Amino acid sequence: MYLVDDDPSVLRAVKRLLTAGGFDTRAYSDPALFLAEHNPSAPGCILLDMALPGLSGVDVQRRLAAAHHRQPVIFISGASDVPATVTAMKGGAADFLIKPFDETDLLRAVRQAIERNATERAADAEFSDITARINELTPRERAVFFRVIAGRLNKQIAADLRIVEKTVKVHRARVMKKMGVRTLAELVRLAYKHGLADEAESRSASEGGGGA
Repeated sequence: MYLVDDDPSVLRAVKRLLTAGGFDTRAYSDPALFLAEHNPSAPGCILLDMALPGLSGVDVQRRLAAAHHRQPVIFISGASDVPATVTAMKGGAADFLIKPFDETDLLRAVRQAIERNATERAADAEFSDITARINELTPRERAVFFRVIAGRLNKQIAADLRIVEKTVKVHRARVMKKMGVRTLAELVRLAYKHGLADEAESRSASEGGGGA
């Protein structure tokens, strides 16, 4: 995880606390250096001071968002700044702690943020896996796939694509194999997770043909 705070004493104390809590922490006093070295693909979270030299915490948050980072941000501040808090939370901040904060509250917020990041990364990995499977389908298999998840029967799909029902069954079996599922329910569940179910009906009407 990352820690960004321009106060040396706070930086040292919080890093010691996080290290003692079992967190591998990279600490920065310079927000520009942090942005230059930040790895958005690394798991974890970011503990970010609101008042930083050169760039405010919100400025850093916006730059991270522009770079499509996925690590949750926990803001820390020396004063209760309601407008800044609202801006930070609207920007997707995971939490906002006021200095001096309780060590237990900090560790709890960090653990929750890291758990959130792990959940999001797992969802991203699953989405990518499903995308890769869909990309392996031939044009005709994709046409069958979208019609199947739209609830079309084999004979209806055959009529849509102007092929015999036996051929539909062959393509359907190939789709199930490539998608790594054994039942229609599992196939539909994957489609929902990928956000495809809502568009399946319209695509099934327009997407067809293609090679076998």
